[in-house]
Amino acid sequence: MTVMDARRTEEFLEAVFAEAEAGRSDLASVLARIGDHAPGSGAEDFRALAALGLLRLEGERVALTEPGTVRARGVIRRHRLAERLFRDLLDLSEGAAESQACEFEHILSPEATDSVCTLLGHPPTCPHGKSIPPGDCCSAAHRSVQSLVTGLPHFPIGQTGRIVFIAPRFHERMDKLAALGVVPGSEVRLHQRAPAYVLEIGETTVAIDPEIASEIFLKRVEPR
Repeated sequence: MTVMDARRTEEFLEAVFAEAEAGRSDLASVLARIGDHAPGSGAEDFRALAALGLLRLEGERVALTEPGTVRARGVIRRHRLAERLFRDLLDLSEGAAESQACEFEHILSPEATDSVCTLLGHPPTCPHGKSIPPGDCCSAAHRSVQSLVTGLPHFPIGQTGRIVFIAPRFHERMDKLAALGVVPGSEVRLHQRAPAYVLEIGETTVAIDPEIASEIFLKRVEPR
């Protein structure tokens, strides 16, 4: 399979995976999502991937096979980690981050992908709130490299950090945290973890429930 063939294959598998997440499995929706990423896409592409054992066709509906799912998860993981890297650490615009992520999803090696994941503190979601499939590096047994970004539960007491991103399970939590000044870009100092997490933000001290604390990710700020 040529490099171009491999990239086209990944675009299709990624689109099928993403549409399935949204509860859609019709061929038209997948083709609409692919858009210009694979010019000239059509029914023959689905048939070709089905012949490779990566897709399963049922009339006008499509689903990933087990091998297709494994490969699609890899593409999705690379794309969403790249989005985090470019948005949260490099501070690119949403459009630029998305464009770069579309390139990185095809070129990152498994080792590089795990390194990016580790540096970002093994984020559970992308900037749009979609789940990032975990890798081997996300298990405690494999966490031997220090992360550049750390979840609040693992952040040192007494240390100051800048909030890089928040990955809430429920959207309304973002509004509550914002009202407390707990937003990406804020510098906070962790005072205690139990019975609640106590943070100092400027001249204000706030207490946060442990479950919500697990959704906050920070980068350490060196003393001035």
